[in-house]
Amino acid sequence: MFERVLNEVTASPETHARWLNTLSLMENTGARKISASEDPRKVSLEVLKHAAEEARHALFFKSQLQRLGALERCSTYEKKSLLAPRLSRRYLDQLEVQICKHLKQCLKLSGASLRYAAYLLITYAIEKRAEAIYPLYQRILEEKQIPISLKTIVQEEAGHLNEMTAMMKDLFGANWSTLAAESQRLEMALFERWSKALETELQLS
Repeated sequence: MFERVLNEVTASPETHARWLNTLSLMENTGARKISASEDPRKVSLEVLKHAAEEARHALFFKSQLQRLGALERCSTYEKKSLLAPRLSRRYLDQLEVQICKHLKQCLKLSGASLRYAAYLLITYAIEKRAEAIYPLYQRILEEKQIPISLKTIVQEEAGHLNEMTAMMKDLFGANWSTLAAESQRLEMALFERWSKALETELQLS
C-alpha cells in the first residue's frame, strides 16, 4: 500500500525533503504542460486558473523545505534531490503520450483539438490520483505532528476534478466516462511502476 511509502518517506527529514521536492517537480511539470496545451487565442479562465494553481502548488511544496531546513540541499530538481527521479520526471510525459495515442486512434484528433482533449483527460487522471494520495499524506503528517498542511491543496484539487468532469462532459458528451476510465487505467499502470520504484529506493521491497 502507498501508506507504507508515505510512512517511510516521512520517517526522516532528509527523505521527506526529497519527497517534497519530487512533488514540487511533478506539480511544476503539470503547470508547464497546461501552458503548453493552451490555444493562444482561446484560453479560458478555467485553464488559466488551473495552470496558476498547479504552479502555486509546486511553489508550496518547494517552500515547505524551509521547515525541514533542507531548501539549500534541495534547491533544484537535480537527481540527487528527488525520489525515483527518472520515473518522476517522465510520469506526465508518458501519460501524455499514451492518452494522445488513444485519442488519435478512437477520435482521430490532431493539433489544438488533440492537445485540449489530452489536457482534460490527463488532468482528470492526475486529480483522481491526488484525491487518493494527498488526504492520506495529510493524515500521516497530522499523526506525526509534522507542521505541514495540505488542506488548501486538497480543496483545490477537488475543485479541479469537478471542473475537469464538467469540461469533459461538454467536450465528449456521453462518451466522457469511457474516456475518463481509460485515462485512469493508463495512469494506474504508471502509478504502480512509480510506486515500485519508490519502494525499491526506500528499501521497502
